[in-house]
Amino acid sequence: MDFGTEFKPLTVQPQEIEERSFEMITEELGEHLYTDEQFPVVQRVIHASADFDLGRSLVFHRDAIQAGINAIRAGKGVVADVQMVQVGISKPRIAKFGGDVRVYISDPDVMEEAKRLNTTRAIISIRKAILEADGAIYAIGNAPTALLELIRLVKEGAAKPGLIIGVPVGFVSAAESKDELAKLDIPFITNIGRKGGSPVAVATVNAISLMAERLG
Repeated sequence: MDFGTEFKPLTVQPQEIEERSFEMITEELGEHLYTDEQFPVVQRVIHASADFDLGRSLVFHRDAIQAGINAIRAGKGVVADVQMVQVGISKPRIAKFGGDVRVYISDPDVMEEAKRLNTTRAIISIRKAILEADGAIYAIGNAPTALLELIRLVKEGAAKPGLIIGVPVGFVSAAESKDELAKLDIPFITNIGRKGGSPVAVATVNAISLMAERLG
């Protein structure tokens, strides 16, 4: 294929692009109230979404970052609500400490049970996850019903996640589910309002796993 003599290939390396992007994010965001350990998450969320309002809407439990790092380094792994979240997470960094990234929503037994109970697969997938992934990080970017079910199970004492990343996007129950999450006194990361989504959940997990890895 001939692109002509005027074509000049991009020579900037991906790492350079990322570093410059983070510099631009820091400059444009300006003053903020996030701590030094929270800010890398904010940067990556904005980098993934190009949405500064979304970045400013993030809410952190006081122990969220350390709890996430501890879970990863203890090999607890990650539970994703949908495959899109699972695919985006850097699995080698999780696997380095003995963990994995699981998603249950398409498991045959989950689909069968959801049909039997006439409920959502997201709800049943969370019920299955708490039996197999005690202490894991739960990364929910798509399904408010999954987040609401996880909150219910936490309140009942049936679920003990290491960290809940609850950032579902949408118009029905998304904002409400995040409001409920912010009332819990367990480690969580969420945001205010309807915005969110799988890329936000992925960016949050990847930011925390990078911090865990850099500790050696």
